[in-house]
Amino acid sequence: MKARDAGAVRYYLTVMLRLAKVVILAAALVASAFPQTAANPLVGRWELTVARGSSSAPSWLGVADKAGNLEVWYQPPTGNVYQLKDFKATGSHLTITMSAATATRPAQTWELDAAGDKIAGVQKRGDATSAVTGVRAPDMKRPAPRAWTDPEPLFNGRNLDGWQPIGDTAHNHWVVTDNMLVNQDHGANLMTTRKFDDFKVHFEVNCPDGGNSGFFLRGRYETQIEYEPLGDNPPERRIGSIYGRITPKDIPRVPGTWETFDITLVGRIVTIVRNGVTTIDHQEIEGITGGALDIDEGEPGPFYIQGDHTGGLKFRNITVSVPKS
Repeated sequence: MKARDAGAVRYYLTVMLRLAKVVILAAALVASAFPQTAANPLVGRWELTVARGSSSAPSWLGVADKAGNLEVWYQPPTGNVYQLKDFKATGSHLTITMSAATATRPAQTWELDAAGDKIAGVQKRGDATSAVTGVRAPDMKRPAPRAWTDPEPLFNGRNLDGWQPIGDTAHNHWVVTDNMLVNQDHGANLMTTRKFDDFKVHFEVNCPDGGNSGFFLRGRYETQIEYEPLGDNPPERRIGSIYGRITPKDIPRVPGTWETFDITLVGRIVTIVRNGVTTIDHQEIEGITGGALDIDEGEPGPFYIQGDHTGGLKFRNITVSVPKS
């Protein structure tokens, strides 16, 4: 072969090789844009409403894909979030045994179907059925405010202006004495009349030995306050936790003394400083806790204090800052 012909062949091969690389790259881009398998429609965090006769109760369901295996977690209207083990997922359909059958009661099951940002189905126990509906929980990802307003009182130290009893209002034991907000006995809860989105809240609390309460953020996420026997609660349900969701750094327990809480909540990201120590540092709250007033996580909500567990707790110096506009 002449040198001139060999050069032409080499040039032709080089051009074809470059063209082949372009074709391969384009094919890879197309494959990544249109994956072979779509994401599981059940995966996500779901804000649920479970019918209870003429009323309803807020609940939460979290479905996660862990290396190809699904995990399902449930937050009932009360109590703590826990993992569900007895379930079957087929495509967009989820069957869950919420409670097993006993000698006196049939099993309680859920049959749910997910479609886009909604999930719906039915709860069954024997012949009794009720509706379960839900939507995907919002991500609520947003940057921290550049500046906050000066703290303003939520409690004026003189009366209950700005607060209202909720729950067992026939047994309201909240009183104001010596600039303190005191729950004398278990009964009604107490809620602010104002609602808040992102905020910094400060309060001081004196919880007696054996006491149990909670300070709810946006009416949906409980900051646990308790001095029950140490073995009664696991770490994620002890004082300073986001109840059942986030375990705080352990610091000394001091029942019957005044303690300070400084809590910042931006979207789902919470920081808690207790007695000057950062015990929860910029952690995400995945969903509502037991006792939530509603499931509308993307909306502003009130603060509320539990009074339906025990009495004897005292609060003072409750203030709030909000983002500067």
